[in-house]
Amino acid sequence: MLRRDSLIRYYKTSDTSTNNLLQKIEYYTESFNQIGNTLNRGLDTAEISSQLPKVERTVTLVRNLIAKDRSGTLRYLYAIKDILSHRQDELDIWQNELADMNSKLVDVHGNLTQIHRDSVFSIFPTDSTLMLTFLQQRTALVNKGHKLDSINRKALLRVGLLQNRVTSAYISIIDQKELINHKIHNFSLNALNCESGYIWDVKNGSKFLSALTRTFTVNTKLFRLLNGETLNHVLALVVLFAFGGWIYVNRKRVINNHEQQEDVLAQATYAANYPLASALLIATIIAPFFYDHPPVVFLEIIFLVSISSLLYIIYKTCPSPAFRYLLKLFCITLLFSISNLFIEITAIDRYAVLLLAALTVLLNLQFLKHIRISHEPYVPHARAALWLLSALEVISFLMNITGRFSLSKIIGITAVYNFWQALCLYYFVQILVQSLFLQLEANKSDKNNISSYLDFKLLQGKFRNILNIAAFVIWVVALLQNLSIEENVFDFIGNFLTQSRALGGTLFTFGSIIIFVGVIWLSSVVARIISYFYDFAEQHKSKTSAGRKSKTSLLLIRIGIFSVGFLLAVGASGFPLDKITIIISALGVGVGFGLQNIVNNLVSGLILAFEKPVQVGDVIEVSNRSGTIKEIGIRSSKIATGNGAEIIIPNGDLISQHVINWTLSDNNRQVELNISVAYGCDVDVVKSLLRDLLSNRDDIMISPAPVVYLNNLSPSSVDFKVFFWAADISMYQQLKSRVLSAIYKLFETEGIELPKSGTDVNVYLPNGGTEPNKNPPASNR
Repeated sequence: MLRRDSLIRYYKTSDTSTNNLLQKIEYYTESFNQIGNTLNRGLDTAEISSQLPKVERTVTLVRNLIAKDRSGTLRYLYAIKDILSHRQDELDIWQNELADMNSKLVDVHGNLTQIHRDSVFSIFPTDSTLMLTFLQQRTALVNKGHKLDSINRKALLRVGLLQNRVTSAYISIIDQKELINHKIHNFSLNALNCESGYIWDVKNGSKFLSALTRTFTVNTKLFRLLNGETLNHVLALVVLFAFGGWIYVNRKRVINNHEQQEDVLAQATYAANYPLASALLIATIIAPFFYDHPPVVFLEIIFLVSISSLLYIIYKTCPSPAFRYLLKLFCITLLFSISNLFIEITAIDRYAVLLLAALTVLLNLQFLKHIRISHEPYVPHARAALWLLSALEVISFLMNITGRFSLSKIIGITAVYNFWQALCLYYFVQILVQSLFLQLEANKSDKNNISSYLDFKLLQGKFRNILNIAAFVIWVVALLQNLSIEENVFDFIGNFLTQSRALGGTLFTFGSIIIFVGVIWLSSVVARIISYFYDFAEQHKSKTSAGRKSKTSLLLIRIGIFSVGFLLAVGASGFPLDKITIIISALGVGVGFGLQNIVNNLVSGLILAFEKPVQVGDVIEVSNRSGTIKEIGIRSSKIATGNGAEIIIPNGDLISQHVINWTLSDNNRQVELNISVAYGCDVDVVKSLLRDLLSNRDDIMISPAPVVYLNNLSPSSVDFKVFFWAADISMYQQLKSRVLSAIYKLFETEGIELPKSGTDVNVYLPNGGTEPNKNPPASNR
């Protein structure tokens, strides 16, 4: 390298043509180095090469299953379709990655070809002394280029082969999905027809043992498709142990530290007393959402584990008749689950579904009779759920008799599954609410813990409402899955939300509107949460002036949250900014006519937030109304009066009207007293007594010092004015009362006479007559 650089420096001044050759040699050397780095860095096909054989085996397995499928089981067809969709998504990703790799390799090949065609490889220096050195460098460069070209060709061949295999698997999946869609379409056409014949004309169909063997084989192969779901298995176990550990730790803390541990544990019956069963129920309800298109046999196993944990809790906490009923229903559900896995229609399977539907109806009627006469507390809406389950099983029974076996099987299994799902979700909500209660009670003694800032009574209603909504959504999704219409419903909803619509010249979608409203709603939720923590935290602090006034910054935080939320809503929904500008302009015209006061109050709220003439905690007087500011909102503020009333004042009044703020600079308040004594009292003694009384009190401020003035000489009294300062304005009325009581006792002790407000009139009559004297002497005392 040093030798080449010295040659370049030499020929820059001596031989231009040789200098150009050496510069090209150096340039191509750097280009080859970059090409080599590109080939080494951007062509990692190891993952695709290792995962592609598994996908190809899955495609081959599914092809054989479809070719041999003789059932009309819609659930089975949808399960296979879901597996194919999952593999198709993987192949889409691999196709994009391989296309990028191929594009890079083609670019590298073009660069190598262009370099090999350069005339620098056919030109020689005129100086014979440099020819040997130049030939050595050119030969090394040519060899490196051939090596890179060979590597590039091999990489192109490897990527091309992978692309062919991926494309072949992708095309095969598309063909198989079309075949499944055709079978599903035929099923939907024949669902209401007498596809299997009346129950008394039932045909033998497939042999039960062969159908059972094939069902076991197929479901085993489908279950093995979960071998690559290790991460999801780990996540499910993490949820199980994390939730169980959370309950266990809080339960232990309540037992060790809480004074009323028995009452707390009694209010958290499920979570505190049965933590393992509760954690298992929560985990099995959440875990299926970790998996993408899991097989039916896996979902049924998870569901049966969830029911088993629920039965244990019911066995420990509910009346025995309820447990016996649910245990019998669980046995029926277990048989329904086995029937649901069958991929061929058999006579035994049909008779079994008919018998299970009839047993379910009889069992429900028996338990409904018990509920009616026992008056024991049961789950809310238990009767309605039992009647609905019975009605659906009756429909399933009748459809089975009339030959519509596939539809009968779907309705019967769906009814039982969703009954259990509703019951599990009810306890799911109860356990989560009780777990939150345990968390709050376990940390009540720790004032610095965030749990001490939470009010369970307030959170219980809100948290329960959110959980009820989530539970309802889970139940609806499970219903759609059991009815095998999940994909159709979701496709319809997706198309409805994403389809473009025009309003005037503006295009929009309902999905964008929902996103916009949702983000704004989330912003309001975040603002309320912050307000809640702010308010609750203030109750844990000393009620100083600075502590109360710090709440005023909450208004700025809320305005900031709403502003950011609005911008995020606009960006997430995809609304064009130019259209929003037009809307805002139109709103501006409306504001000019009808919304002046509202906008005035909104702008006044911003002024109050930044200028802060009044703050939360200030004692003010405005429009002959006085009180303490409790909240400054965006449009209005809330003032609490001394008599317990709360006054809502528009923010515009706090800006445009005269406002007396007693606590703008500090929290002190001057107290004025009018003290009167009778004539004949020593004025200096009275003043001295009052000064001594005020100066020796701890609840009166030393600076400014108390002051006593002789204010007036009225006809019946000598009047003094007393001024002193209270440190806390909220306590000045109590201080005034205490000082007046002390003055009264002091005057009584010192013999200071207070004036009498009455006037005595004496009338003298001559010689006891009835006529008064015209000029009687009179005296006023």
